[in-house]
Amino acid sequence: QVQLVESGGGLVQPGGSLRLSCASSRNIDGFSVMGWYRQGRGKERELVAQIINGIRNYADFVAGRFIVSRDIALNTQYLQMNVLEPEDTAVYYCHARLGEQEYWGQGTQVTVSS
Repeated sequence: QVQLVESGGGLVQPGGSLRLSCASSRNIDGFSVMGWYRQGRGKERELVAQIINGIRNYADFVAGRFIVSRDIALNTQYLQMNVLEPEDTAVYYCHARLGEQEYWGQGTQVTVSS
């Protein structure tokens, strides 16, 4: 069983930055897909960014503001979020796929507000 634990969420003012972390209980190098999703209140969960076989993909709304990265030695994935907007307020979830199995973290709240 794989456990994913997110951290780094919080309250930030518009234009600010946050870095989310996702610590994995197993070697992340074995995941075919690893990424971040988010779910705003009353909205469906949506893809933010992911790494598939080393290639980074981003949702259109990211518009160059976020960077997804991994530290294989630490078994940790990151999401650096810059120029945050109120519309970015959501619970952010770490996601990974190992073979046919999907894994999710418990989520971390990001609130962008003045």
